[in-house]
Amino acid sequence: MALLLFAVFSSAAGQIMLKHGMRSASAAAPDGGVPLAMRAATTPWVVLGLTVFALSAVAWMSTLARVPLSTAYPFNALGYLLIVIAASTVLHERTSLWTWAGSLVVVAGLLMVMAGRQG
Repeated sequence: MALLLFAVFSSAAGQIMLKHGMRSASAAAPDGGVPLAMRAATTPWVVLGLTVFALSAVAWMSTLARVPLSTAYPFNALGYLLIVIAASTVLHERTSLWTWAGSLVVVAGLLMVMAGRQG
């Protein structure tokens, strides 16, 4: 369970880091026509985000070796909520009531799947 949660949390963290890095890379003034992909490749937050995302992929593969996919995969729903929370608090993105309601419905679905597994 700890490995599964690590995979979900690190995946969400990696996505937030990537978004932050891409925001910085796209806001930077073009350096003599340097393409966005090249600026992104040298942005520390993008590099860190890719590294964290790669670690989450390794943790996910290790999880799949131990846990049925039908049990593990619904936990990705938790990642949706984590990303909405981080996007609004860390990245200061605007979120609507519908976004929050939808995210909570997805998490409620996760809880229902897990309750069904235990019963």
